[in-house]
Amino acid sequence: MTARRAAGLSAAAWHGAAGLGAAALLRSSFAAKAGSTRFYLLTTCLAGTWTAGALGAGPIPWRGDGWRTSPGGAARALIVVPVVTGAATFAVFYGAARVARRHRTLRRAIASVLRYADAGSTPLVVLIASSSGVAEELFFRGALWSGSRPLRTTTLAYAASTAATGNPALILAGLITSVIFGWQRAATGGVLAPAVTHLTWSVLMLRYLPPLFRNADQPPVPAGQPAKAA
Repeated sequence: MTARRAAGLSAAAWHGAAGLGAAALLRSSFAAKAGSTRFYLLTTCLAGTWTAGALGAGPIPWRGDGWRTSPGGAARALIVVPVVTGAATFAVFYGAARVARRHRTLRRAIASVLRYADAGSTPLVVLIASSSGVAEELFFRGALWSGSRPLRTTTLAYAASTAATGNPALILAGLITSVIFGWQRAATGGVLAPAVTHLTWSVLMLRYLPPLFRNADQPPVPAGQPAKAA
């Protein structure tokens, strides 16, 4: 029996505490001013909460065994394929974003998230987003990955946590990426592959999506029509 079990803290208790705490922090962070110290503090605490919940619940399978049977071995299964998958996932999101920005409600929902990438320190935002991405994988594809249908369970759990923001674009993105990251977890047996994909996707999203939504209050100019002078 571990010291944690002896103290009466079960894995379920760690899961529940981390889930509730992270949902509250996520909601508060999206209510904070973009680029403010409060925003950085809340998002840093969010990453810490996911990590603490994951590590407190028990050991995390980092690499797994699925890569051992893959052609090319560990480098291909755990690095190359995840990077390509992250880039491909970004490409799909980028194409969908170009369509979504022509719809007022979707445009504003997405812009309300991406404004945090434009405000303040870009390197700091990338660092926090990357840390949060890894922390989420440790929790959802690590500590929470159990039972007969872990893909469905973790996808619904992540959707529930992002629902705290009240942002439909963020919830939809979470559902889609949870399925993709979950497939990689199932294929490799560890959290490294989905973490690499998550990092790749996040960095590309932060780099290329914000410019599409910087003027979210103005509808995009139709193709072939000259833009109005400022």
